[in-house]
Amino acid sequence: MRRGGRVVAEVMNRLEARLRPGITTRQLDGIAEDLITGAGARSSSRLQGFPGAICISPNDVVVHGVPGPYRLKDGDVVTLDVALFYDGCHVDTAWTYAIGSVDKETLALLATTERALQAAISMCEPGKRLGDLGWAAQRTVEGAGFSVVSRFGGHGIGRKLWEPPTVLNVGPPGRRDILRPGMTIAIEPITAAGTADVELMDDGWTVVTADRSSAAHFEHTVVITPDSHEVLTHDDRRSAAAA
Repeated sequence: MRRGGRVVAEVMNRLEARLRPGITTRQLDGIAEDLITGAGARSSSRLQGFPGAICISPNDVVVHGVPGPYRLKDGDVVTLDVALFYDGCHVDTAWTYAIGSVDKETLALLATTERALQAAISMCEPGKRLGDLGWAAQRTVEGAGFSVVSRFGGHGIGRKLWEPPTVLNVGPPGRRDILRPGMTIAIEPITAAGTADVELMDDGWTVVTADRSSAAHFEHTVVITPDSHEVLTHDDRRSAAAA
């Protein structure tokens, strides 16, 4: 999974370099598929029956955006959710990027959600509980005036893309599963500028905010170590301000 984490981080970095006004989400998906297969990996999304190599979610799309004809424009935000199967294991990461000049509230949403991810990761050590992670993310998001989309969250990951336990982005602290060395989990705060209510679109995959406010989604795959944790999908070059 450590090797797969390096692969998925590089795929994300190379996708980030292609983000620009005018490119379609379908074009981005084709680039992603070439990068994934070129690295000797397989798209985890396709293995689950998703109609794309990755999920691409612009603006009010919360999760599972299906690649298609939508053309990115100045002022958009877009989440790239990249999961791949490499050397027998899955790894998963997501990042929300600003395209061109984005309004201050939406930029604040992105920065807050990235901070929520880091706050949750900082709780990762043996003996902590999943509720501690969720509460760290929740108080970061709600303290900034935004909403946690609590219908979706993270998950265990390894031989399968989705494994127990469920990693919620809400508290209370001191509850739910205890973190133990060797656990590998995908931590992914998912937020909205407005309501936390969502709607499923007719394609059966794409989920949008009910009030059509902007959404954000940041994710890393993390392993619990004997003393602390290791972020398997980390890369210093990636930041919320990119693109």
